[in-house]
Amino acid sequence: MPYDDILLDTEERMEKAVNALKTQFRTLRSGRANSGIVENVKVDAYGVPTGLKQIATISVPEPRQILIRPFDPGLSGAIERAILKSDIGLTPNNDGKMIRLPVPPLSEERRQKMVSSIRSMGEDTKVSVRNIRRDANKQAEKEKKSGDLTEDTLYDIRDEIQELTGTYEKQIDAALQEKTDELLEV
Repeated sequence: MPYDDILLDTEERMEKAVNALKTQFRTLRSGRANSGIVENVKVDAYGVPTGLKQIATISVPEPRQILIRPFDPGLSGAIERAILKSDIGLTPNNDGKMIRLPVPPLSEERRQKMVSSIRSMGEDTKVSVRNIRRDANKQAEKEKKSGDLTEDTLYDIRDEIQELTGTYEKQIDAALQEKTDELLEV
C-alpha cells in the first residue's frame, strides 16, 4: 500500500469515527427539542419498519417541542405507538393529523449523568482513533519491511499519522465540549 493510500485510509477511518460520535450526540435528549431524537425511530408503516424521517416531516417550532407531520395522516397512530415503544422518554400528543412531542427540561442530576455518559463516548472514540493510528503505523512498518518505503519515508508517514490523530482528537474534544455546554445550559 503506497504512502498516500495509507494516509488516505487512515484519515477516512478517523473521519468516520468522529462522524459516528456526532451522530450519537444528535440522538441524545438535552432538554432542548432536536429532530435527531426521533429521526431514526422505526415505525411499522404498511407492514415494513421504516425510519420516521422517511414517512413524516419533523420540525422544531419551539425550543421545547418537536412537531411530526406524517405524509399519510393514517400513519399517525403507528407513529405514536412507535414513539411510545422507543426509549426516548417522550410522550406524544396526537391530534390525528400531527403529533406534538413536548420536551421537558432535564433535572440537574440527569444532566450530570448525561455529561459523564458523553465523556465516556468521547473517550471511546479517542481510543478508536488511536487504534486506527496503531493500524496505520503497523501497515507502514509492513511496507518498509517489504521495501516499498524507505526509513525516512517511514518516519515522515508516522509524523503525518500522529498529526492526523491530534487533529481528530481535537475535533472529538470540540464536539464533546459543544454537547456538554448544550446539556448544562439551563
